[in-house]
Amino acid sequence: MTAIVVIAKECLPGRVKTRLYPALSYEQAAALAAASLDDTLAAALVLPATRRILAFDGVAPPVTAAPFEILQQVSGGLDERLADIFDSVKEPLLLVGMDTPQLSATLLDPVFTDWDDTTDAWLGPANDGGFWAIALGEPRPGVTRGDLIRGIPMSRDDTAAHQLARLRKAGLRVRHLPRLTDFDTIADADAVARIAPHSRFAAALLAMRPANPDATTRPTDSTDAFPTRRASPRHRR
Repeated sequence: MTAIVVIAKECLPGRVKTRLYPALSYEQAAALAAASLDDTLAAALVLPATRRILAFDGVAPPVTAAPFEILQQVSGGLDERLADIFDSVKEPLLLVGMDTPQLSATLLDPVFTDWDDTTDAWLGPANDGGFWAIALGEPRPGVTRGDLIRGIPMSRDDTAAHQLARLRKAGLRVRHLPRLTDFDTIADADAVARIAPHSRFAAALLAMRPANPDATTRPTDSTDAFPTRRASPRHRR
């Protein structure tokens, strides 16, 4: 009985992945972000989740989100937005970002098939020190799941370490998902495309950069991170 939430923002030029400029135009960066989101939604669709939700910051969700419930994000920092999602969805919940298009159903399957009584939470660390996934079980008496995330310093090289410490301090037994590379720079994008060469993301990047002499070395993913509530279709709240 586990739900999955993909947290994302609308992929508009100048609003997403601006650090890809000037290697890519703002329009290309937005298109690449959209391809990454499509890959993420596709992976979520084949998991045995009881609910599939897109926590969205924007006006027009992508067409590929049609099978998903839409939950508009609250305003505030990333920690507040993540916390609100866990406070709003009551069942066990896996939350993933839109910046790791190399993720697959195989990577995420243990959360759905191997979540036993010895595990209270899952954390998927990212190579930049953040995390690309977090899963929490059903709320405990006297424990608000959002408070397990609220106040965590985000977008830092020690974000995952802070989050892990918070979970363990609360007495949760944490298992780890594989460490993945998320993409913020063009070097990241090149590396992720090599990890997932058949993804929509890789195809989009190749179309933008058919000649790529400056591609960087493949990163060491261990398999060889997240906007205002407005009315929208399928809005639950």
